[in-house]
Formats: sequence, structure tokens, C-alpha cells
Amino acid sequence: MEPATCPPRPWILPVIVFAQFAGTSLWFAGNSVLPELLLSPGLRGASLGGVVSAVQLGFIVGTLLFALLTLADRVPPARLFLLSALAGSLTNLGLLLPGLSAATVLGLRFGTGLCLAGIYPVGMKIAADYYAGGLGKALGFLVGALVLGTALPHGLRWLGTGLAWQAVVVATSGLAAGGGLLLWLLVPDGPFRRPGSRLQLGVVRSIWRHPPFRAAALGYFGHMWELYTFWAFVPLLLTTYRQLHPALPVLPAGLAFGTIASGALACVGSGYLARRWGSWRPARWALAVSGTCCLLSPWLLQLPLPLFAGSLLVWGLAVVADSPQFSALVAQQAPAASKGTALTLVTCLGFALTVVSLQVFGALQQVVEARYLFLLLTPGPALGLWATRRRATLEALAAREPWS
Repeated sequence: MEPATCPPRPWILPVIVFAQFAGTSLWFAGNSVLPELLLSPGLRGASLGGVVSAVQLGFIVGTLLFALLTLADRVPPARLFLLSALAGSLTNLGLLLPGLSAATVLGLRFGTGLCLAGIYPVGMKIAADYYAGGLGKALGFLVGALVLGTALPHGLRWLGTGLAWQAVVVATSGLAAGGGLLLWLLVPDGPFRRPGSRLQLGVVRSIWRHPPFRAAALGYFGHMWELYTFWAFVPLLLTTYRQLHPALPVLPAGLAFGTIASGALACVGSGYLARRWGSWRPARWALAVSGTCCLLSPWLLQLPLPLFAGSLLVWGLAVVADSPQFSALVAQQAPAASKGTALTLVTCLGFALTVVSLQVFGALQQVVEARYLFLLLTPGPALGLWATRRRATLEALAAREPWS
């Protein structure tokens, strides 16, 4: 039985959303300074892709450690979020140290990724502790904040900001530390929090055998196969379109930013749809639309510019709209005492899958014509749709077998 509680105070969700955006700015906004940073004499051997991958690898290792140690369930989550945000701010500020070597930069970015493991999934855990009902809506705002963080580097380039890269590093570090402090001060433990214990592999196996949890996790994995690779290669998609239409003028400024940033609205919108229809339905709708865009991508590249831009925005909306709903389903179908660990572990595996997808996509760039590359993203939505094909049966199972 869930405890009877009053509705959360009105500032709880906005504070969590702001703290999530502030913390994840270490991840994405930091990437906007790397091209200038790598011009330093001691960093000529480092690659932009290698430095970005170091953050992803740090995040994967961090989420795995957090899951094995069950930190998100054993430590008060607001305190864990604050400590992670402060540590991440320091590793980010480390980029300002003089005489950096390539190995030091890689280590600092790996450390930032480790700290992000205590920000992104822990923020979702905090929301789940407050919003057992309407969790899809709450996570829609949280993932929307993450999407805006992802789009921020494109937005900075679009606006042509004259800020020195050192100022961007200081600003993102201060933003992350401030967001963590604000959350720690204003968001105490939620009414649905259940302190957990050490990791028990038997519990993990039993959670996986729970059909609704397994379906939600597989749907999330399919979604993640597509999401980050699509985001990473939006510039390639635009370049390919420009090459196929050489008579066109320059593509509209901000199209890359708009394509990614539109996903923030989609996350919020899917959250409101989930209030009416539950999370399964909007998640499957988004998978179907984004999967269709993958299949039609060679044809979309032949469209006139207004139609191409419109279809790209639709793809940007659909590719991430299912993310908060699958996260909500994972949280809802896990035992209360293991909710943080379940979210962290599933997030870890999902991000590990993004590395595989990115590497496969990058390797095949050498052998597959660019216009056909995005067909390689289709298996992700296909897996998600297959895993969630028995929605009615899964919902009935969830109703008969609630976790206590």
C-alpha cells in the first residue's frame, strides 16, 4: 500500500527540473568549449570524439557502480545529488588548469561522467519518490530539461555568443553547484521513498522476470539505440541534405538546434498524454513515429526544404518523447526499496547501448552511402515496439502483481 499523502508543494517539481538541467549542463554545455580547448599545444593529439566518449564511459561506469552499491536507495537522494553536482563542478573546473595533457583532459571528462551518474538517474529517482501517481508527467519535465541541455551547444553556436570558453566552463560549473545546493535545501526525501539495502542479485533477477518491468526496460533500450546516435549525427544529416541539393542556399540557421530542442516540448507533451492514457500508449506512439522516420530517411532527404525541415522537427519530437515514459514505467514496475537501483542500472545499460550504436554508425560511415545511414537506427524502435506489443496483457499483469 502506498502512503496517503498531500500533493507535493508547488515548488518541488520546478526545483528538481532546474537542478537536473543545471547538473547536466556539465555534460552537454561543456562539450561546446572542447574545440577551442583542444587547440592548446599540449592537446594536439587528443580528438573531440575521444574526449566526448570519455564522458559517456565515465557515466556508464558510474551508473554501474551506483547500482552495485545501491547508493541511490541507501543514501538520501538529495544529498547524493548535491555531492555529485559539487564533485562534477570541480572536475569541470579542472579544464582551466594550466599545462593540461591529453591524458589529464580525458581523466577529467571521465570524472565528470562519473559524477553525472549521481545527477541524471538520481534526479529521476527523486521525482519518483514524490510523484508515484503522474510520474510520466513529472519525468516529462525532467527529460525535457536534459534535452535542452543537449541542444545548448547548438544554440550557442547559432546565437554566435562571444563568451570565452573559460567563461563557459566557470558558468556551467557554477550552475551545476547552485542547482545541487538548491535541490538539497528545498527538496527533502519524498513521501514514497523506501530506504534500500545492499544489492541482492536474486532481487535483480526477480525484477527482470516481472513482465511489465522487462517490457519497459527493453523498450527503453530500443529507444536509446536510436536517440543519441540521431542527436550526434544531426549535423551529418544536414550536410547530406545540402550535398544532395547543391542549388539551395545555406540551410536555415538554428535548424540543428531546433531539431534537438523540439524534443523538450515533446517530453512535456508526452507527460500530459500519460496522465490521460498511461505511459504505454504515448511511448509506443513515439517509437512508431521515430521508427517510421528512420525507414523513410532516404526519401526525406529528397524532399523540398520546407518539407524536409518539417519532417526533421517531427523526428526530433518523436525520438525523445518516449524517454520519460519508459523511465516512468521502469520506476513504477520496480520494488519501492529498489527503485533507485533499478533506474540507475537500466540507465547504465541504456547508455552502454548508445556507445555501441555510435561506434557501429561511425564505422559504417566508411562503407555506407550517407543517405542510407539512418536506416541503421530502425532496429531500435522495432525492438521497443516488439517488447511492448502486448500492452493490455502487461497492464493486467501489473494490476494483479503490484510491488509492495
